Amino acid sequence: MRDVLDDLMRWWESGRTVGVGTVVATFQSAPRPPGASMLVGPDDTAVGSVSGGCVEGAVYDLAQEVAASGQPVLQRYGVSDDDAFAVGLTCGGILDVYVESIDRETFPELGAIAADVRDGRPVALAVVIEHPDPAVLGRRLVVRPEGETTRLEGSLGSQRMDDAVRDDALGQLAQGHNATLTYGPDGERRGEGMRVFVWAFAPKPRMLVFGAIDFAAAVARVGAFLGYHVTVCDARPVFATRSRFPDADEVVVDWPHRYLAAEAEAGRVDARTVITVLTHDPKFDVPLLEVALRLPQVGYVGAMGSRRTHEDREQRLKEAGLTADEVARLSSPIGLDLGARTPEETAISIAAEIIAGRWGGSGNRLGQLDGRIHREHALP
Repeated sequence: MRDVLDDLMRWWESGRTVGVGTVVATFQSAPRPPGASMLVGPDDTAVGSVSGGCVEGAVYDLAQEVAASGQPVLQRYGVSDDDAFAVGLTCGGILDVYVESIDRETFPELGAIAADVRDGRPVALAVVIEHPDPAVLGRRLVVRPEGETTRLEGSLGSQRMDDAVRDDALGQLAQGHNATLTYGPDGERRGEGMRVFVWAFAPKPRMLVFGAIDFAAAVARVGAFLGYHVTVCDARPVFATRSRFPDADEVVVDWPHRYLAAEAEAGRVDARTVITVLTHDPKFDVPLLEVALRLPQVGYVGAMGSRRTHEDREQRLKEAGLTADEVARLSSPIGLDLGARTPEETAISIAAEIIAGRWGGSGNRLGQLDGRIHREHALP
């Protein structure tokens, strides 16, 4: 929903009704992930996508019907359907699409949620997409972590439901994943009958780029494209400037190891954070990597340099007291073997390694592999 939120808000603020279809579960090779949404506006305009083109027409028609009736529908599309070819899902995947009608009356909380997303505040939205009691279908719960407490808005119908979904929604927020969760009809942990979809609007994951060199500008550009909040840090003010890194969200002049330690201490480094060390200068990167490789949670740490530089750096890290397991967390030389030479090609190589590490990809050609193309979940 994040990608279509601006368009949805435009219609919502004008008091119009919008049909919204959202992918809530995928199986096999479905092309779009859970949370991908398509809007059908009051002027019959379609915005967004739920399948990259496969079932858009069918969802478009259903969204028009739901917008008119106000009755939400959970619909499955895929190879298990007799009319799968008719709706165009020929890629072999299966997806569940939840279609609902949204306007200011049916979803008054949307304005505050959009403000949270815009300002980078974590918020989760849970909606009942399946329940034996039709009256429960479509009920929403908004979950906002606020320091040591959690604020709830709305209700799914009972305290037990709200408590169970609140805890799980907080877990989804911590991972930054949308998901469909299954419970008993009253929120029982063991059981089935109620399915709840959770949008986890977590702040953007962070990419920390250390070393204000030409390769860093390309890495920052690719990181921004991938949806990261990008920070470039270097101790040299003549190089760490906004004009040299227009695609970065932040450009910081500080000693890299000092900046990273302060960010970690402030709780701004987590398991989704990726760290790229591009300085290949021992006086900068060794103290920095001492901090980075000892962090209990970080998604990726990579360092640029030749194989000789890597061997020297590895020896210096061991002499600084890092264990073999800590040193093994380092991706160095950074990136996948793409034959990259230019800064832009190298940035793609680094991004490819980050993506492969996140999803458990091999980095090999898909045409040479068997089995599924898409992984269900990112690695913990």
